[in-house]
Amino acid sequence: MVTFFDASLESISVHHVGNQSLNELYALSKQPLALKDELLSKLLMQYFLTPFEKSTEVYHLMHPSDLELNTIYHFATQIFEEPDKFHDASEQIAKFLYNVTNHPNIKPGELYVGLFKDVQIEGNQLDVVGIFKSENKETYLKVYPDTGGFTVDYEENAININKLDKGVLIFSIEKENGYKVVVIDKNNSGQDAAVYWKDQFLQLKIRNDSFNQTNNTLSIYKNFVTQKLDDEFEMSKADKIDLLNRSMKYFKEKETFDLDEFTGEVIGNPEAIQSFKSFKSNYEQEFDSPINDNFEISGNAVKKQQRVYKSVLKLDKNFHIYIHGDNKLIEKGFDDDRAMNYYKVYFKEEQ
Repeated sequence: MVTFFDASLESISVHHVGNQSLNELYALSKQPLALKDELLSKLLMQYFLTPFEKSTEVYHLMHPSDLELNTIYHFATQIFEEPDKFHDASEQIAKFLYNVTNHPNIKPGELYVGLFKDVQIEGNQLDVVGIFKSENKETYLKVYPDTGGFTVDYEENAININKLDKGVLIFSIEKENGYKVVVIDKNNSGQDAAVYWKDQFLQLKIRNDSFNQTNNTLSIYKNFVTQKLDDEFEMSKADKIDLLNRSMKYFKEKETFDLDEFTGEVIGNPEAIQSFKSFKSNYEQEFDSPINDNFEISGNAVKKQQRVYKSVLKLDKNFHIYIHGDNKLIEKGFDDDRAMNYYKVYFKEEQ
């Protein structure tokens, strides 16, 4: 979680970045923005930092061969170590973003590079380099008191400070690993255009902490149950939902994950257990993301996955059955006279 109760905005520079594939240009400011108005500083802090308050996934900047070759890492380090070169570094960051803005679906917009003090993440108050881009503009009505009533006016192409399009906070910690990084990207205009912010501009890799170990394990297990089991075993949808419910119950009740304990309690069948372990191993190799056999379970990751773990059995367009408990209390059959499937549900009382 990111908090900024004691934070301050030390410097900020604003540039404009167009789309070079559409022959648009970039425009650089000559000096940092003057922050003489205290209210303006507070509004900018709200616009830039509030969206990160609920961030739980932490990344690192990376490069496949040498971390020093990551452009954002290089200029973030320069800002941390030589704050007097802040504006020069912001110009280079704007030029680099322009170089990777080469898909026709990427919108032009203002780029803000800021230096913050005392932003907190995971209990540490740190200096932060923030990079933000505003792409979407809105029209606002303005109402003024007038003699005997009111006057209504409007302002076009204004920025909604409650809607940050793209942003990244780079914390001055774990430099050797690529710093701690949290990121926002809310405008994905097609998959090809979406990758440019995280993959081409920032070049991020997920930090392999308890949150991501928990999140990845639950994702892998869900994919295994919903996609892989049908290839090897005959299972009803009700049985699959039961397997998902049992896994979620395990992660909610346990403080630590143990692979053998989990597979024994949740899956049970030796052949299915081996199939899951192979499925997990293939994922680790394909995405170069090892997952420990034992790790501390992250409650935040469990809450995140619970939203996508579905316990609903959808029957045509007529019925939805929510299965939360014992799957032995629901039976599937086939009615020959109607030539239709049916489910029989056992219960003691209506509620």
